[in-house]
Amino acid sequence: MRRAALLVVLVACHSPGPYGFSPSYAPLDAEESAILDATEYDPVMVQRDPEGWRKKRVMLFGVVTARGSGPGGGAYLSLSVRRLEPRNLCDNANDEDSCRVTVSDRDFGVVHALARLSPDDDFGPQSVGPGSLVRVVGAFGEDLDPNDGTPVLRASYYRHWPRNYYVTRASAVHMRQ
Repeated sequence: MRRAALLVVLVACHSPGPYGFSPSYAPLDAEESAILDATEYDPVMVQRDPEGWRKKRVMLFGVVTARGSGPGGGAYLSLSVRRLEPRNLCDNANDEDSCRVTVSDRDFGVVHALARLSPDDDFGPQSVGPGSLVRVVGAFGEDLDPNDGTPVLRASYYRHWPRNYYVTRASAVHMRQ
């Protein structure tokens, strides 16, 4: 009887883990704190009022298109900005472990971000690189990207999904919601 009760408790307490394997997006505790006073990135409004946006904490999701070295050992990331979908796509409606964080297919602009990566995200097979998804929270600084002149976001928090640990809305033809 105790084993059955323990099994029920363990199943009921299923954690989506660091990659959010659940039917709906599940922020981590640190992420909840980081986004508390942040504003969702709006590319049109940033262009209209860059000074005003430098005074705000900003959050966004982006697919990494390029990664380089930044000052002080940080990573300089070029991101294709995406929108978080309201529900994650799942391969199997009865198995939360088959669900993946889902973002839009469409890109909503380019943002460059400076982030200090953890060792696991900096090196190795699942490190941040082209094709990774990141959620970045931070503030725009005075510096501009030398190639396109857009302001650079200095990340105070990031969350990372390696390639194949998230999907875009295009995967809906193969996955269930």
